[in-house]
Amino acid sequence: MIYRVSLNGKIYEVEVEKGEAVIKSEFDAAIPTAQPAAVEAPAATPVAAPAHAASASGSAAAIKAPMPGNINAVKVTAGQSVKKGDVLIILEAMKMENEIVAPKDGKIGQIYVQKGAVVETGAPLIEVL
Repeated sequence: MIYRVSLNGKIYEVEVEKGEAVIKSEFDAAIPTAQPAAVEAPAATPVAAPAHAASASGSAAAIKAPMPGNINAVKVTAGQSVKKGDVLIILEAMKMENEIVAPKDGKIGQIYVQKGAVVETGAPLIEVL
């Protein structure tokens, strides 16, 4: 099977056959590889699963950003009751909106972000008590 791959502006043909891989460039001769090349297709629809961390009391779940991005909306307020799966925050990453949902039934504790904030992976977003 032959795959065409663009890397740093150069186009390569990757041929995979019986566990061996050969990389060919349009401009270079074939370059054998030491190990078979694994080619993965990109996911059609990325799913944002929130990361959870229990607080010292064990009853609160601090939800952290699963990826870097911009906060497009905060759908809840502190003290509001939520059910497992309710949308809490809309996080835009790579021009896709990702819903950050409640991991359990509870009440909203502290909200660490606001609309328009830019967050990094692992940044605390919101707390569910």
